[in-house]
Amino acid sequence: MPKTSEHREQEVAQRILRRWHDDVPNDRMAHLVKDATRAFLRALQHRLAKHDVQLGHWTFLRILWERDGITKRELSIEAGVMEPTTFTALKSMESLGYVTLERRPNNRKNVYVFLTPAGKRLRKTLVPLAEEVNAVAVQRLATEDVATTRRALLVMLDNLSRDQEGIEAS
Repeated sequence: MPKTSEHREQEVAQRILRRWHDDVPNDRMAHLVKDATRAFLRALQHRLAKHDVQLGHWTFLRILWERDGITKRELSIEAGVMEPTTFTALKSMESLGYVTLERRPNNRKNVYVFLTPAGKRLRKTLVPLAEEVNAVAVQRLATEDVATTRRALLVMLDNLSRDQEGIEAS
């Protein structure tokens, strides 16, 4: 990452910290979660870039490492992105040699996504980077606090999911 980009990333991180510690320490939970997510993603993106892997590819690779050979549509749903976004990412990943896109003779409609050997090998390199980001994030936190945070976030996800279901039913 170029020096100016690293400097900018540090400046952004410092501003966010200052905002939460000094300006609005009791701001809404959604803002805190958003800023924490952005910090996680910046840290991961920085590590992935050293291996010439884009952050946008990370989500698709993670899913495919668990469920190789799913359809492009299923991959979009799993990743939580629109199909055109998935299509663009997959074309790029295909050109990098990470995936192949195939149609089956008995079903010409669906496009299936398969990891190549190179895409599969990335797992051994990239997963430890994500684990490192998580380890950095929870250092100086007690094990019980990490467990409590996980439980709290899962309850929030459950609550918001039920809320969404209620909104869609209305």
